[in-house]
Amino acid sequence: MKNIKLVIVAVLLSTTAFSQFTQKALPYAYNALEPFVDAQTMEIHFSKHHAGYVKNLNAALAGTGDEKLSLNEILAKVSTMSTAVRNNAGGHYNHELFWSVLTPDKNTKMSAELEKAVNETFGNVEGLKEKLNAAGASRFGSGWAWLVVTKEGKLVVSSTPNQDNPMMDNAEVKGTPIFAIDVWEHAYYLKYQNKRGDYLAALWSVVNWVEVSKRYKEAKK
Repeated sequence: MKNIKLVIVAVLLSTTAFSQFTQKALPYAYNALEPFVDAQTMEIHFSKHHAGYVKNLNAALAGTGDEKLSLNEILAKVSTMSTAVRNNAGGHYNHELFWSVLTPDKNTKMSAELEKAVNETFGNVEGLKEKLNAAGASRFGSGWAWLVVTKEGKLVVSSTPNQDNPMMDNAEVKGTPIFAIDVWEHAYYLKYQNKRGDYLAALWSVVNWVEVSKRYKEAKK
C-alpha cells in the first residue's frame, strides 16, 4: 500500500513538473468579434491550435532541465533548444499576445504617448496600418506581422515565419512585441478563404488599442 502511494505521489509530481504552461482564458466569447472574425474560427483557433501549442510545449520541455524556465527565458535562448520547443513556445507566446490585443469593444483609442510615437514613425495611424498590412500580406506561407519596440525604444514593423517572434534570440528584428497579426491560414481561412488582404483589413475593426498602449508603456520602461 505504501509503495502504491509513493507511485501516485511520483506521478502527480511529474505531471505538475511537465505541465508548467497553461492557456489563459479567452477574454471574450468565441462570437464576440463577429462579423470580423467568425465564431467557428475563434473556437478552433483557441481550443485546438493554441491548446495544442501549450500541450506540445510542455511535452517538449519534459525531462530537459528547462521545465522551470519562464516563457520569456525560453525565447531568449530558443536557438539552443529543439525545434519542437521553438515552434511551440513561439506558438504559445504569440497567441497569448494576439488574443489580448483584440477586443469586441468599439472605437478603443491609443494613448497620447503611443499615438505620438506612431505619428513620428509612420506619419499617422493609417501609415502604421499600411505597413502592418504589407508585412502580413507579403509573408510567404505561415507567419506573423508585428509592431515592435526595439531596445532603443523605437517602433518598427516586422514579420516572422512560422511561430517565430521578435523575442527570440535568433530573430532578425529583435524587441518587445506590442501588437501581432496572425497570418497562418487557420486564423482566417474559414471566413476569408484565400483573401488574406480582406482579413487584414477587417482585423483593424477589433484592435484593442488600450492594451496595445499599455504594452507600449511597459516596453518603454
